[in-house]
Amino acid sequence: MNARKLKQSISALTVSEGAGVTVHRTIGTPALRQLDPFLMLDHFGSDNPDEYIAGFPDHPHRGFVTLTYMIDGHMLHQDSMGSRGDLQAGSVQWMKAASGVIHSEMPQQTNGLMRGFQLWINLPATEKMGRPAYQDFPSARIPVAHAGGATVKIISGAYAGQRGPVDDPHTAVTYLDVSLTPNNEFSHDLPAGLNAFVYVYEGRIGIASDSVNTHTLAVLGAGDRVSLVAGDGGARLILVAGRPLHEPVVQYGPFVMNTEDEIRQAVDDYRHDRLVRTEASRNSF
Repeated sequence: MNARKLKQSISALTVSEGAGVTVHRTIGTPALRQLDPFLMLDHFGSDNPDEYIAGFPDHPHRGFVTLTYMIDGHMLHQDSMGSRGDLQAGSVQWMKAASGVIHSEMPQQTNGLMRGFQLWINLPATEKMGRPAYQDFPSARIPVAHAGGATVKIISGAYAGQRGPVDDPHTAVTYLDVSLTPNNEFSHDLPAGLNAFVYVYEGRIGIASDSVNTHTLAVLGAGDRVSLVAGDGGARLILVAGRPLHEPVVQYGPFVMNTEDEIRQAVDDYRHDRLVRTEASRNSF
C-alpha cells in the first residue's frame, strides 16, 4: 500500500453567502479553484443566529450536484417544482440540479448550533442538461462504524463492510465523517485514480510528518491509502474522494457548464424564466 501524503494545505476563507450566512470556504477560493470533480466546499458552523438565520432564499443552479450534510441544526429545503426536504441533524441531501433547479434552504431554528457542509460535485457534459433528481436520507439511514478510536459515519462509498446510502454514479464519491479520540489513527483504502481531500472541523490531525489544523483542507497526493492520526485533543473531519471527469469547466456563479456559450444560455434561460425545464425525480425522507 502506498499512503497518500499531504499535497496542498488550504486554510478556509470566511465568506458571506445567501442572505448573509457565514461560511468557511476552501474549494472554490483563489487558493484552490477546484479539485476535479469537486467545485466548492463550504463549511457552515455557528451558534450565533446572526450568522445563519437569514438562510439561503431562492437561488438557481445548473450543471452540477450539491451534497448537503447537516451535522447539527435544522434546515428546510424547498424548490420551484414543489419539492421539499427536511434537513435535520445528521441528515443528507444529494441534489442533482442538472438542467435547472431554483430552490431555497432556510433555517428552522432561531437559536442554537447550526453546523454542516455543502459540497458541489461536477456533472459530465452528457448529464448537465438532464433531468434534476434528489436523494434525501435522514440520520437513521446513515451507517455508523466503530474501529478502535474511530467512529465513522458513512455517507457515500464503503467502509468496514458497510456502504453509505448516497449514490453519485458519475464520480464514485466517497464521503466519510470521522471522529477520532486523542492520538488515535485512522486508515482507509482509496483507489489510486481518485482525487481526495480531508477537511478538519474540530481538533488537529497529522498526515505523515505534516500537521493539519481546524478549518483547514488537506489535498491528498497520489496513493491508494489514507492514514492519519488525531492530535492530543482528538479530531473530527470529513474524508472525501471522487473520480475526476477531465472535462473543461466554465463557471459563472451558480451555473457550471463546459463552454462560454452554455453559460450565456443558462443566464438567458434564468432571466426569461426558462431555467427549470422538468420536475425532479425524488427519493424522499
